[in-house]
Amino acid sequence: MDKKNREPLLRVTRRDSIAWYRAWGIRLLSVVLALIVCAFVIYAIVAMNPLKVYDAMWKGAFGTVRRSWITTRDAMMLLCIGVGLAPAFRMRFWNIGAEGQILVGGIATAACMIYLGKYMPTWLLLIVMAVCSLLAGAAWGFLPALFKARWDTNETLFTLMMNYIAIQLTSFFVAKWEHPAGSNAVGIINSGTKDGWFPSIFGQQYLLNVIIVLVLAVLMFIYLRSTKHGFEIAVVGESENTARYAGISVKKVIMRTMCLSGAICGLSGFLAVSGASHTISTTTAGGRGFTAIIVAWLAKFNTFVMILISFLLVFLEKGASQIASQYNLNEYASKVITGIILFFILGSEFFINYRIVPRHRVHAQAAQAEKEEKTA
Repeated sequence: MDKKNREPLLRVTRRDSIAWYRAWGIRLLSVVLALIVCAFVIYAIVAMNPLKVYDAMWKGAFGTVRRSWITTRDAMMLLCIGVGLAPAFRMRFWNIGAEGQILVGGIATAACMIYLGKYMPTWLLLIVMAVCSLLAGAAWGFLPALFKARWDTNETLFTLMMNYIAIQLTSFFVAKWEHPAGSNAVGIINSGTKDGWFPSIFGQQYLLNVIIVLVLAVLMFIYLRSTKHGFEIAVVGESENTARYAGISVKKVIMRTMCLSGAICGLSGFLAVSGASHTISTTTAGGRGFTAIIVAWLAKFNTFVMILISFLLVFLEKGASQIASQYNLNEYASKVITGIILFFILGSEFFINYRIVPRHRVHAQAAQAEKEEKTA
């Protein structure tokens, strides 16, 4: 057997670059293919018209004004966490502790509502709660960063373990603030006075959530792309040795960046407690700290792209719940649809970063290169 026949039929090579419109074209194609595959799956499972199922998914997320605002609120929460993870992940510091940072931010917010609500006007109380949640999240992010910078500990395990500590800490405070007694829940905090609740703006209860998170997204985009700190984060992420050679204090950058990352994730706890549920529990984070990792990675740390991805993931979640209830589908069957769509979207990133070259084209390129070499 000759050398040519021993070579693989297809070869995977990394792309040097790809035009933005081609990258988005691949992503759009992946969504279309996912919907087609889901259509076959839907028909195979329940023998229903897939278009009706997709319509139900849309109505589940945006069918009424209230549903639209709840979807927007949840998307903003997810976006806030993704924005918080962006600087850490860009630095290649694997912050898996967003869940814990959200919870401690929520604890700080709930404590302010319970103990300070009677003594402060709403505007001042909101500021105090925001600052306390930022500080709590920053402290939760600083500890693993300190150990990483000083003793090169594994940040993935460290931040993951911090989640469990935060969960137990939340359980402690839930027991401490239990209301009514024996309910094993805090209940709605300040339900009568609404001290510490986000005020309605133009009649919309969740508009302040949207404003805060969108401002954060814009500021983070500028911070990562146009500031000295953002440049240092990128350099440390590419190579710590290069950063040291350039005179950058790697330890300082690690601790500073993780304080920022933890602070923004802590602020999302403020949004969850003060701007949405008005209570605190071990489920306040609701797994969004892990879902936001997908948001940050798919967007390649571009906070504007994160907006689209956050809405997509929340839409899929709301849509899956709607079709499960409307058509009496098993909860897991509806999640299969979500999983297929996510699989295709994640898979599209492979074709954006790599290309598949057939064997005959590899030989043609090699022959062309040899010809050019001889001519030269």
